[in-house]
Amino acid sequence: MKSLRFLIPLALFGALAWFLYAGLSLNPREVPSPLIGKPAPAFALPRLDDPTQTVKREDLLGKVWVMNVWASWCAPCREEHPLVVAFARERKVPVIGLNYKDRPGDARTWLERLGNPYAATLIDFDGKVGIDFGVYGVPETFVIDAQGVVRFKHVGVLTRQVISQKIEPLLKELGV
Repeated sequence: MKSLRFLIPLALFGALAWFLYAGLSLNPREVPSPLIGKPAPAFALPRLDDPTQTVKREDLLGKVWVMNVWASWCAPCREEHPLVVAFARERKVPVIGLNYKDRPGDARTWLERLGNPYAATLIDFDGKVGIDFGVYGVPETFVIDAQGVVRFKHVGVLTRQVISQKIEPLLKELGV
């Protein structure tokens, strides 16, 4: 009986140490999304270049597309922007910008200064569509298939490694 009294705390410490070790091995950039494998949320948002035009989720059905969530006030967005421009130049898929909680004038100036890689930039002024997509912060990038299903989500700055090892193989798998 006395030996059990010492083994129980030791077993609890071992279990706690294992959970801590397992947690340290997780990649914080790989935030699981409940949307993976499910239809992208419905939206209807005005375009940044012409607010009288609206783009809806249904307008994008039938083609694979990438959505890049960004804002002019976001320093990491500026860091990833040259890579988004280069990726969009390849024209494999349309890249749709979701301008998140930003002032349209600031967003237009930012794109004029740094280049506009987006087939369309949608204004999500109040962030509701971002919330529907489960956006934690900017930048974030999604791959959505031709049926409108979210296939991939990347939280944080895009890197060449993410594009070459995750996004491009997924696009090939989707027939692009």
